[in-house]
Amino acid sequence: MRFLFKTSYAQDYRLAKHGGQVFWYGLLLAVLLAAPWLVGPYWTSQITFVLIYSIAGLGLMVLSGYTGLLSIGHAAFLGVGAYTQAALTSRGWPFPVALFAAAGLSASVGVVVGLPALRVKGIYLAVATLAFGFIVEEVMARWASITGGNSGLSVKAPTFFGWTAGSAESFYMVVLVVCVIVTVGVLNLLRSSTGRAFIAIRDSEISAQSMGIHLARYKTMSFALSAAIVGIAGALYAHKLRFISPEQFGIAQSLDLLLLVVVGGLGSVHGAFFGAIFLITMPQLIALGKDWLPTAIGQAAGLQAVVFGAVLMGFVMFEPTGLYGRWVKLRTYLELFPTFRRGMFRRQKSFQKSERVR
Repeated sequence: MRFLFKTSYAQDYRLAKHGGQVFWYGLLLAVLLAAPWLVGPYWTSQITFVLIYSIAGLGLMVLSGYTGLLSIGHAAFLGVGAYTQAALTSRGWPFPVALFAAAGLSASVGVVVGLPALRVKGIYLAVATLAFGFIVEEVMARWASITGGNSGLSVKAPTFFGWTAGSAESFYMVVLVVCVIVTVGVLNLLRSSTGRAFIAIRDSEISAQSMGIHLARYKTMSFALSAAIVGIAGALYAHKLRFISPEQFGIAQSLDLLLLVVVGGLGSVHGAFFGAIFLITMPQLIALGKDWLPTAIGQAAGLQAVVFGAVLMGFVMFEPTGLYGRWVKLRTYLELFPTFRRGMFRRQKSFQKSERVR
């Protein structure tokens, strides 16, 4: 069991709490950098999708996991970022400039959604964001001069001032760099006063307001930051698929993002990555498992939706802290074995949400 002896306040603000984290995260980054040469093109493509969905999960995690605002229409921001990136790159804009524009436009749309949503919360906020998702999907389908309508829109490979990331390996490196930057940015956001205000609002709006936190300002800021991050993921998603259409950003995509953060673990940065791995690998496992199931079940339509729904219900009922929460319990068990007590985590519900491990 590791015990940290802190001798200064600066230790509370460090990204890496101890040398072990520096080693393991450094090793993980080294493996990810070498992944295109360690695995084949197929798995490189799958890891690319995991990184893209991890960025989108981080965006939704800022809003739902750390500010406590429920949204089931976040695929709309994914679509805004994707179409903005496609429209600008087709007009010759460099990839970094178009990416910043996609994030900025998505943030602006997030503010437009966030302002009316300040008057509602809970299930009413979820319904409002769902309605917004339907509106954006319809706009994408009707605004044919920009989006191509239902016929879709082709997307060029990313271009950096003369250099084109046309291969799967080069684009993977681009996505990895963007994912690392976004992750470090979110971690620094959570260490700032803004991030602490988000967490205070999530735990208790009344208590946060009594401490001088402006609810409307920080809720709107949370919507904007969340939409900007998801817009970045949408821009990368468009380049990965090379073709986008409105139905790719409908209610099904929004539910996938919600499933990602719930199964991964609400209120944890790690949960966004665990959820993305689950979201990408589960369809592959279902496809492999069909051969072992009876024909009437394995070939039935909607099998994936049934499995996803059952998994979501299972995590909500039996493991609300998600995959990352389960990993924390397993890690604690291994560290304390054989002195681990079965009821060690039973009292966690009495603690504030802000005391969860990151």
